[in-house]
Amino acid sequence: MIRIRRVADDAARADRDAVEASVRLLRSAFPAARPGEFETLRALLRQGGPNQVRPFLLVAEDGIGRVRGAAILWHMPDVGALWLDYIAGGEGSRGAGVGGALYQRARELAAGLNAAVLLCECLPDDPNVVADPALRAANARRLRFYARFGARPLAGTDYELPIPGETGPMPPLLVVDLLDRRDAWPCEEARAVIRAVLTRKYGAVCSPAYIARVIDSVRDDPVQLRAMPRPPRALPTPRLAPGPAMTLVVNDRHDIHHVRERGYVEAPVRVREILEHLPRAVPIRNLSARMFPDGAITAVHDRGLVAYLRAACAEVGEGRAVYPYVFPIRNATRPPKDLALRAGYFCIDTFTPITGNAWKAARQAVDCALTAAEAVLGGDRLAYALVRPPGHHAERRAFGGFCYFNNAAIAAELLSRFGRSVVLDIDYHHGNGTQDIFYARSDVLTISIHGDPAIAYPYFSGFRDERGEGAGAGYNLNLPLPEAASPAQFTEALEIACRRIARHAPRFLVIAAGFDTAAGDPTGSWRHRPADFRRMGARLAALALPTLVVQEGGYRTRTLGTNAAAFFAGLWTGIP
Repeated sequence: MIRIRRVADDAARADRDAVEASVRLLRSAFPAARPGEFETLRALLRQGGPNQVRPFLLVAEDGIGRVRGAAILWHMPDVGALWLDYIAGGEGSRGAGVGGALYQRARELAAGLNAAVLLCECLPDDPNVVADPALRAANARRLRFYARFGARPLAGTDYELPIPGETGPMPPLLVVDLLDRRDAWPCEEARAVIRAVLTRKYGAVCSPAYIARVIDSVRDDPVQLRAMPRPPRALPTPRLAPGPAMTLVVNDRHDIHHVRERGYVEAPVRVREILEHLPRAVPIRNLSARMFPDGAITAVHDRGLVAYLRAACAEVGEGRAVYPYVFPIRNATRPPKDLALRAGYFCIDTFTPITGNAWKAARQAVDCALTAAEAVLGGDRLAYALVRPPGHHAERRAFGGFCYFNNAAIAAELLSRFGRSVVLDIDYHHGNGTQDIFYARSDVLTISIHGDPAIAYPYFSGFRDERGEGAGAGYNLNLPLPEAASPAQFTEALEIACRRIARHAPRFLVIAAGFDTAAGDPTGSWRHRPADFRRMGARLAALALPTLVVQEGGYRTRTLGTNAAAFFAGLWTGIP
């Protein structure tokens, strides 16, 4: 398993380690590079690059976080170009090797930045220039690698002239990737980009006369690119083209968990309603969930709870639902042999059943949340895990409130390894599970705006004086509101939450999004309408943070889709 992500800076320990590993890998792959070429990478990521360029580092990590590949890129927004400076990793066919995965992610990054072209250099395969057969063959392999993506060398110009002191006797080829958006590169655009490259990358070694000569040689309109030796392998258009989109990960197995008893409002129709309305509000990029190991769950949940849910759901079997009804407060050393009867050791209420499919649906919901979190780690500004069953009532060692695993907390745990994070819960009901999981931690700030526990589930938590403990003291904020709270009162509470988030200075925002604050919701008592949800999303967008939204409650299906769409329309206003 390989994960490609963007490293924005070295503030988090995981990112510092990734930068250091990337420097070692690149130095090993390019021993002839100038001294300090890679060693200044940490400072560049923190401070930005010179001469109107913005540095990017992409890393390819395996399942345990080891760096298996890296790429350094420079964005030049004034000329609409992304420059691939270095890439190190396996050069297998696209989708099979680390190099291919990195290059495809570079294409996606270019499209997301609205760059018109992705450029790099490659040494030539011309026998008149390269006498060594082995070196010539290696260069040809690299050119074939880029050709698989439709990238071709510039032809018919003086760009191939050696740069004194930089490339020696072997001139580089400029490889041009038009990102599947068009077939030709206009002359004036090419001139502007090539001038920027020569001035900003090679300005210290290129004389003005050399730059002028190269630019003057770019005369064909459109410019010539080397002909393809054969049609390129069919490749998908970069996932973010032609512009930014919200990443959507849907639990496509949610409907196997369908409790049909009267009054059980957590039903499959909820997801269908949101999916019907969401595309009208924001552009969407669909992403399939991938499987994650159970260790991602046990990072926040007790192993005993996880093992119990797996075994109990398997024992109950298809078509049955068993509700907890015995809640022992002592003698935990002699639990009943019947797994269904043990539910009281792990459940906080009487209306969250053990079913044959609860484990499968909840497990897939976790995979969706983690897939969306990885998209945010990879550079996506907004991702949405549309899942059921929900999760924010699931505590470290207990399930309940329709929730089995705490999807938002599991995702926040992953994100927290790469920077300070916030979980903001806007569901009508207090996120007792998220509070319980992070209550003694300062790296994940937890905030919940909810109905006063005197009148709203779960009744036993969500009080203002619950502010965290130990290292987490001051890092849990509860903002309970009265039963008949108005949208204006909610807005005041949200403003308090946003100011606290700003003081925390997080790198990531996780929103546990419940739409049961809507007017007429059968589980709530507030009166939010679409305009209120849109304002809510817009205020959170103003935080300008990479954001993951995880679906929680919302049970008035007649308005659920329009309310969710309005919220995301507001949230989308923060996407550049």
